[in-house]
This record gives sequence, structure tokens and C-alpha cells, in this order.
Amino acid sequence: MIPELNAREARAADIPVISVARLSDPDAEVRDTQARALRAACVGPGFFHVRDHGVQRRVVDDLFDQARRYFDLPLSEKMRLEAHTSPVFRGYTPLLAENADVAAGGDVHEAFDIGGVLYDGTDGEDLNRYPSALPALEPALKAYRAHMLRLAETLMGGFALALDLPVDHFAPDLTNPQAFLRVLHYPPQSGEIDPGQIGIGAHSDYESLTILAQDDNRALQISDGRGGWIWADPMPGCFIVNIGDQMALWTNDIFRSTVPRAINVGGRRRYSIPFFYGPNPDTVIETLPGCAGPARAALYDPIRAGDYSRQRNAQSYLKPAL
Repeated sequence: MIPELNAREARAADIPVISVARLSDPDAEVRDTQARALRAACVGPGFFHVRDHGVQRRVVDDLFDQARRYFDLPLSEKMRLEAHTSPVFRGYTPLLAENADVAAGGDVHEAFDIGGVLYDGTDGEDLNRYPSALPALEPALKAYRAHMLRLAETLMGGFALALDLPVDHFAPDLTNPQAFLRVLHYPPQSGEIDPGQIGIGAHSDYESLTILAQDDNRALQISDGRGGWIWADPMPGCFIVNIGDQMALWTNDIFRSTVPRAINVGGRRRYSIPFFYGPNPDTVIETLPGCAGPARAALYDPIRAGDYSRQRNAQSYLKPAL
């Protein structure tokens, strides 16, 4: 691999492991200890693994299986639901039709997306589209998303505790959350790789947090904040979570929205499942109590959550490649 695409091995402190169950433990001391560990992960690397999350393995395995079957369909079949034929970019995204790093030349992955509430706060469930050639994909996506919604809500409670706020601080802003699910296929890259055209270019995620399921391929890298990169390898039984832009805005950059990228050079096809979660679109994101003061000025103007997501999402899509 060319030097600018390489990364160093992760140390334990680079990507901590957080027990979700301990964030909800009835023992306040256990709960507070885990909240402090979560805060350290969010202030430091901005990425962490979560275990003891309660998501059934069969739900994860089923969606990975359906994702493989979906991306194996003929291109003509997948293009029936090409994302640019949807007013909200739901459905299939072909190779090189998306650009997470707006300065690059297109991402070397395929995707299939579903979502819920629209950026204006109205219900958008009816805008999801599912392939008639693979009817089992729809229930697999819906079952997985239901588990992710519960996990994300628990993590938001953990973030509140980590910020010395009541555990239900964010609850009023999560009654109609932005929740987007996608499955991704990364074909292997080899030979002379253009640094501007990799699996997914360097980017930050738009919402409050991202929960990612990875297969066993090494591909994900995270920025170390100093110009280098760290391999973020999959950990059995765990999801990897990262802070998104909206949580960084809320916390005045105390919690880090760390930049990831992915490069699949392992010689096998890679699949991953990211779930993006943010507050109700009508939530006005402004600096939280305790995150600004005389020694730390507020860095951002308040912004409506749905407007921020819409602006960022529109930057990522290129014209259809095929």
C-alpha cells in the first residue's frame, strides 16, 4: 500500500471498549464509572467499541447475509432503485456515485439506504424502497434498525451521564429521531491505488453518533488527529461507535467528531452496516450546559438538526456513474 494510505496498529487506548449494560446498571457507582470511561473515549479518540449491547447475533448475521445477496444481483436489477431516482436519495448507490470526501474522485463502494423522518420533520417511511428481486432484505433491514434505535437511545443516555447531565436530558429531542441505515459493499482494490479514490474517503459523519457493524475484513481507519491513521479492526461481538458532527456541535467540540476512511486491500469483498442517529430534525442544536464559559467560548451558532444533515448529505452525491 502506498504510504499515504497506510495506518498503524491500534493500541487499547486508541479505541476503548465500553459496556452498554454497565451504563444502565442499577448500581450508581458502576454506572458512573462506565460513564467516565465513555467520556474519556468521546473526548479522546471519538471512536469506541461497545459490548454487552443486547443486540441478537442472528439479527446482525441475517442482514449481512441479505446484503451479500443483494449486491450479488445483476447491476440492471439494482439500478431499478438507483438513489438519484428518489427525492431523498434512498435505494441503491452504484460504484463511484458518492463522494464522502468532497475533494476526492468518488468512493469505491456500493450502498443501499433506508431512512425514516425527513429533514423537515415529516414522516418519510413511505419513501423507502425495497428490491422485489430480494424480498427478504426488507424485514432484515427493519429488524436491524429496530435494534439500533434502542441501542442508540441508550448511548445517548450514556452521553448525557458523561456530560454530567441527567440521563434523560436528550430524551425530548429523540421522540422522532433522524435514523438512517445503509448496507455497504466494498470491492477489493489492488495495484496502484489512487489516494483520491478509495473505498470511502476521509469524512466526518453528520448526525450525533454512528453505530457500525463490520465483517472480518480489515479496512476501516480513523484519523489520529496528527496527520496519521489508525487501523480500526472489527472486534467479535462488538459494534464500533463514533461521534458525529451534531454531538460535536452540542458539546462545543469537547466530544470529538473523528474522521474515518476505508480502504479494502485485503483481497476479498467487504461488507459493513452503518447506522446514523441524530435528534429530531426540528431540534435546535446549541451548546450544552457546561460546554462553554469564560474559559471556552462557544464555537458554533445554533442550527436546526435537519438543516445541518440536509446540507451535508447533498454534498456527498455525485451524478450517477452508470
